[in-house]
Amino acid sequence: MSQSYLQKSAGFCYGVRRAVEIACREIENNGSAVVLGDLIHNRREMDRLSALGLKICGDINSLAPGQTVIIRAHGESPAVYDAIAAKGCAIADATCPDLSRIHDIVREQSALGKFIVIIGSPAHPEVAATAGYAGEHAVFEQPEQLGKWLADNPDMAARPACVVAQTTTIREKWEKCVELVRKVCTEWKIFDTICHATATRQREADKLARECGAMIVIGDVLSANTRKLAEICRANCGAVFHVEGSAGLDGAELMKYQQIGITAGASTPAWIIEEVVNMIDETSKILSGEEESFATMLEDNVRTLHTGDKVSGIVTNITPAEVQVDLGTKHAAYVPIGEMSDDPEADISITVKPGDEIEAFVVRVNDVEGIITLSKKRLDTIKMWERVEASAGTGEVLEGIVTEVNKGGVVVSVNGVRVFVPASHSGLPKTADMSALEGKKTKLHITEFNRQRRRVVGSIRAALSDERRAKSDAVWNDIAVGKAYTGTVRSIMSYGAFIDIGGVDGMLHISEMSWSRIRHPSDVMGVGDTIEVFVQSFDKEKRKISLGYRKAEDDPWTAFADHFKKGDVCKVKVVRLMPFGAFAEVTDGVEGLIHISQIANRRLARPSDAIQAGQEVDALITAIDYENKKISLSIRALLEPESVQEAMAVELDEAPIDDDQDVESIAVETETEQPEVAE
Repeated sequence: MSQSYLQKSAGFCYGVRRAVEIACREIENNGSAVVLGDLIHNRREMDRLSALGLKICGDINSLAPGQTVIIRAHGESPAVYDAIAAKGCAIADATCPDLSRIHDIVREQSALGKFIVIIGSPAHPEVAATAGYAGEHAVFEQPEQLGKWLADNPDMAARPACVVAQTTTIREKWEKCVELVRKVCTEWKIFDTICHATATRQREADKLARECGAMIVIGDVLSANTRKLAEICRANCGAVFHVEGSAGLDGAELMKYQQIGITAGASTPAWIIEEVVNMIDETSKILSGEEESFATMLEDNVRTLHTGDKVSGIVTNITPAEVQVDLGTKHAAYVPIGEMSDDPEADISITVKPGDEIEAFVVRVNDVEGIITLSKKRLDTIKMWERVEASAGTGEVLEGIVTEVNKGGVVVSVNGVRVFVPASHSGLPKTADMSALEGKKTKLHITEFNRQRRRVVGSIRAALSDERRAKSDAVWNDIAVGKAYTGTVRSIMSYGAFIDIGGVDGMLHISEMSWSRIRHPSDVMGVGDTIEVFVQSFDKEKRKISLGYRKAEDDPWTAFADHFKKGDVCKVKVVRLMPFGAFAEVTDGVEGLIHISQIANRRLARPSDAIQAGQEVDALITAIDYENKKISLSIRALLEPESVQEAMAVELDEAPIDDDQDVESIAVETETEQPEVAE
């Protein structure tokens, strides 16, 4: 007898389920709905939605003002949104949230002037929508295409760029592309945007295909993620059937195989999967001669349940007050909404759907009214007690919600299990207000468990430490000089700032923060700011990283050198006075020194006798030290007779600039001394 195994992650992903829900809601509220193109890539599900009232529009020009238009799960480009708005239509956006995140990344990186590289199928609507948010961009479906393009365009290796992936890209292909980029490119930022659900589905399909004699892949032939599932299965299994439903299967052919694996694409609804599973089960029973007796069916239908029993059933309906469940008995069963989850913010309409199978705990049996009251929350708590006990002292990370704050610490509810976290293990500084944690989700380790006393103690700090250590190891394994990171300012000192680049702190010196002179790092950034930095140097043994922030192309000295030379007359602004002269701004971020002897054609006791801070004056550039980025200026040279100017020019040409000379020790009595060169 053949056995079938349905992959856990088969069927609708969150984004597709959300899109279908939005469409159904619009149909229910308005009697019909309009969507641009196919809402999802599944012909049979689209036929079902069309029968309910969903209309597919392929041309924006055919839209009528006042209509509500659904944006499909694959998303659309900004130009499409603008065109819909121009038609006077409202928008119900069913774009997958994962895709919206990619659009945000591409928009932000393009605004920074970066070239966008998309790994995916150029013809896929998801990729077309993403490209609409990019400026300069290129799309590559295979690693070989990317490698050839990089070889043909060597200048791209040093050009700022970012890489994103189509959400359904096969993980192996993406990793090959990332490896190519990291070997060749120095200024490229990589965003792993493969959908987590897609990666999980592909991984499970790969494992199942290795274990089964035959694989059934359910999904539309137009669905990219379904085709990729079939591709993965064919690499590991000799008999793969890609079908849209049970009509495409030969039962007798399937029964040749002892074990049959079943997977389905993200656009395949549960009712089609159930159709295929039922067909296989029925065929197997018929061919094996196995039948269920009437007595057995009758016994199952009238079986008696008791308080405390653990049961499983199929969700038949969901109302604002309860979830109705078919237990296969004569009683009607339901779970009150408050008994569905320990999370008060949980959206039950998303976590469970009609047709889903759920397990619950029997709270009360009313034989008179024929009603059974269930609690999923209590069963989850019982299971969680077992899991919490098993995790004690192992370092396993659990997740819960902070429900209470007291003087000693906080209380975290882990699916109904009350875990006390001492203040010293809250992960906050001693002086911090722990009430900020209340109502928030957090990760923790279980450090002590006593079932008899029902006492459970945990540590948020330990979980944060492990998480940070894992991130730190990842950074150190991948670090390279010139590698760019998005960091967070953790603390500011007088000499610089410490930047968290993902589990590791790097030092950004004040001299690397700005090309202009700054008094304190807080003039440029604040604690908590997110900034782009790059690695200047690192020492793995000492665990030290030096970071850079300012970019070479922004160096104001470069702009100065391109526009000015020795002998030029320019208008400068006096920025500060010193006993030995005045510093004046030549261009933004570039200053020169006007020595006291070069301020006027008379002897001055102090610079303020002739000029004031903030005053704009004309000055002659008498010397430029390109190596040390220093400039000498003279007002006096413009005030002297021509012969004096010529003599001064000769004298200045012959006199060297002494970088080591102490400007305060210069004798101001002589009228012919050389002006000090300033930064």
